[in-house]
Amino acid sequence: MKKPKWVVEKEQARKAAAAETVWLFGLHAVRDALMNPKRQKLRLIVTRNARDKLAESIDFSGIEAEVVDPRKFTAPIDPGSVHQGAALEVKPLDWGGLAENCIGQENPRVLLLDRVTDPHNVGAILRSAEVFGASAVIGTRHHSAPETGALAKTASGALERQPYLRVRNLADTINALQDMGFLVLGLDGEADETIETVLEGKRAQPVALVLGAEGPGLRQKTKETVDQLVKIDAAGGFGSLNVSNAAAIALYASQPR
Repeated sequence: MKKPKWVVEKEQARKAAAAETVWLFGLHAVRDALMNPKRQKLRLIVTRNARDKLAESIDFSGIEAEVVDPRKFTAPIDPGSVHQGAALEVKPLDWGGLAENCIGQENPRVLLLDRVTDPHNVGAILRSAEVFGASAVIGTRHHSAPETGALAKTASGALERQPYLRVRNLADTINALQDMGFLVLGLDGEADETIETVLEGKRAQPVALVLGAEGPGLRQKTKETVDQLVKIDAAGGFGSLNVSNAAAIALYASQPR
């Protein structure tokens, strides 16, 4: 019996995901990945100088480094990438499911990203999420930045420590968080109330903050699904914040006090 087309496509997608690898580059990103026991490491290419700087983390990881001439750096990364003589092929991290990352922490804070596709923005958001103790950063499998070398370099090590989940459907995930007891707030510059006003007397409650891409902002479906739209309290009409800056300020503004 011939398999339905959707079954075949699902199996193909599963096989493609299993075969997927990522090339991380740059001394900081490579060092943190080498030191992460949860990271599956496949191939390390370094110059002699980079090998010396990474000696401790290479020894810790147990991987055998391929030492190459700086003029013949063969790692398959963008030629314009600032690799600092180090590139590491890895499997994407598996952080697990929504509940195991978002439940159990005292006063959890979660960030959801609605069509934020720029890896540099997502990398910066991961750094802020780690600094402010967010339980997870959540994007979608499509129309959000996947793990890439550029994202890892911008995250400056946070990718190895900060849960970054990618879900099939953002609205369904918002509903699931609401069922877990989260107050889900969507950031919108046109909202009537600020984060601080809405959270007055509710800071002990789990909070999820949803941010949209610069320009289009949140999709209409997202706006309809969140509990309330909020804005960042700002002075004057100076235009909108970069999404990574907005994420950092929103996390700070929502901290339990």
